[in-house]
Amino acid sequence: MTKTILITGSTDGIGLRTAKKLAADGHKVLLHGRSVPKLESAAAVVGGDVETYTADLSDLAAVRELAESVRAKHDKLDVLINNAGVLKAPQTVLENGLDIRFVVNTLAPYLLTELLLPIIPADGRVVNLSSAAQAPVNIRAMQGNVPLADMEAYAQSKLAITIWTREWARSQTEAPVMIAVNPGSLLASKMVKEGFGVAGNDMSIGADILVDAALGERFAGASGAYFDNDSGAFANPHAAAMDKGHVADVMNTIRDLISQTA
Repeated sequence: MTKTILITGSTDGIGLRTAKKLAADGHKVLLHGRSVPKLESAAAVVGGDVETYTADLSDLAAVRELAESVRAKHDKLDVLINNAGVLKAPQTVLENGLDIRFVVNTLAPYLLTELLLPIIPADGRVVNLSSAAQAPVNIRAMQGNVPLADMEAYAQSKLAITIWTREWARSQTEAPVMIAVNPGSLLASKMVKEGFGVAGNDMSIGADILVDAALGERFAGASGAYFDNDSGAFANPHAAAMDKGHVADVMNTIRDLISQTA
């Protein structure tokens, strides 16, 4: 059955590779990116039944507009893949004082999911990009009060998205399956090349697991789970994700920061 699937950050890297695979299988793919020219190029590369959506996910107002644009065209979204992510940026602290890694990697996917949830059916899926790099969240840093190095911010933002994936799945009933996925370490994405200076491994490793998480049977009953593609199995995330106090602090901070931009 043909699915309608939105992939954020799908103008290059794993997102683009995933889009190509899904479109080749006949699914309707909604591509997202920050640049119109890059989106047009991606649409030409992906082919098939595609739509393009432009939004800068470091701006939560733009995230709201993105959700409105999708809902204006669709009354059903089968799968949301929150793939977009940032490790390094020319300006890591935004005008509102928040670290761009927490905004793009954690807050934007939370808000986009919340806004699109009404059109995602109970048998739909939300796939969130986590990472093998995870670290306990410094709440004050998440609030923009403490500066972090690139990898610190990235690892904390990835644990934060893993935490909210688990908590949302635990607290929701009749909700789509929500899964956090480490697509694989050091894949040959632009982020890896810029962040680590290495060529990286085949991006198809990551794209294949995202397609599986979006549509595969083994993920159908795995809401709230974390899948580690380095080991090829479901696994426990960082121990801080099981600390109830830490989880509560992270969830409260996510909600507070989003409410401040409403």
